[in-house]
Amino acid sequence: MTTYDSENDVTRGERAVVVVPERVGEGSRRSTEARLEEAEGLAGAIGVDVVASKAFRLRQIRPATLLGKGQVEEIADIAKENDARLLIVDAPLSPVQQKSLEEEVGAKVVDRTSLILEIFGERAATAEGRLQVELAHLDYQAGRLVRTWTHLERQRGGFGFLGGPGETQIEADRRLIRDRMARIRRELEQVKRTRALHRGRRQRAPWPVIALVGYTNAGKSTLFNTLTGDGVLAEDMLFATLDPTMRNIRIPGFDKAILSDTVGFVSDLPTELIAAFRATLEEVASADLLVHVRDMAHPDRDAQAADVEDVLASLGLEEGAGPPRFEAWNKVDLLDEEERQALLAEAERREDVVPISALSGWGVDHLRERIAQTLQQGTEIHQVRLDAADGSRLAWLHSRGEVLEQRVAGDALEVSVRLSADNWARFQAMEAA
Repeated sequence: MTTYDSENDVTRGERAVVVVPERVGEGSRRSTEARLEEAEGLAGAIGVDVVASKAFRLRQIRPATLLGKGQVEEIADIAKENDARLLIVDAPLSPVQQKSLEEEVGAKVVDRTSLILEIFGERAATAEGRLQVELAHLDYQAGRLVRTWTHLERQRGGFGFLGGPGETQIEADRRLIRDRMARIRRELEQVKRTRALHRGRRQRAPWPVIALVGYTNAGKSTLFNTLTGDGVLAEDMLFATLDPTMRNIRIPGFDKAILSDTVGFVSDLPTELIAAFRATLEEVASADLLVHVRDMAHPDRDAQAADVEDVLASLGLEEGAGPPRFEAWNKVDLLDEEERQALLAEAERREDVVPISALSGWGVDHLRERIAQTLQQGTEIHQVRLDAADGSRLAWLHSRGEVLEQRVAGDALEVSVRLSADNWARFQAMEAA
């Protein structure tokens, strides 16, 4: 039986076999074909070469290997025939299952959680993103008691922390991981406070914040680029965007608004990542509007939408809670004529949907109008009289509201302006000061 050194890193171009386990009798939102396609896409996102993929039906979970003995032997044969040194299992594996599969198949084994962590680790571009990924990875490794983290002792600046001679290597590794996690959490707590200060400044400004959310590869970054004219990475790749990006945009009736492009969601998002990225995801909860971007050309679009709603619910943003939101039905240009016409007809009957093609720009002007309409809900038109020389208050009204009309009346200006309730209260406070 071939053995494999599980401490080697996954390398780009490595030949891999992808396996999707399916429980018999356990309902799933998505088809087998869609699960296989997504698992292959996740593998491709870190540059491995998927040489074979197959779904296996499980009548019962084997504690040692997850899959049955005959299935494991078949996987070993597939790996050997294709000279694959990496096995990707689209399911969470226990440390025992991972180790047993590596011994039986003779290849490095990566489960779904580890694969997503690997992608996030490669995509993180900011110091905060790298800290969040490292925290999630340490949390994942802590339960596996592997001997791959002793290098962290070099980051502690000394060796007085080492335990006595009776301390096992695993105990030392566990403590090193725990200490490093505590340090990262302190750093991320500072990031959280900084983000809260930035949010406070934006709310005092206050320019509305629109957050794009959606399943990974739904086209959020392409839409972000179309709306802002920016050059954020937008590739046909899962998790092309990891670190949140904010840019100014112009929408009807607003001097300025802020658009936020967020990390794409995915089914069975590892709990370690949700916990680590909570500070980033709080940006979604504090937005004034959520635009749920959906890939309407994807065969599992409804299941993807349900997965996004699950993640939002985990942030306390169940349907009807948190900021208002509507859906941008993207990639309608990829549908055949009959399905596209049926989808457009359905969109006509609904008020919470805007069909678009982010790539071509079709429907994006309508999307801007819908964003403006949604943000203006609850606004009222007020008649304001200003001193003709009071340019600062007039500029404030132009930047915070929609000035519908202004006319000179003697030595004064009469202004008709649409303002939100919050901004009207702020203006009245300015007048009283």
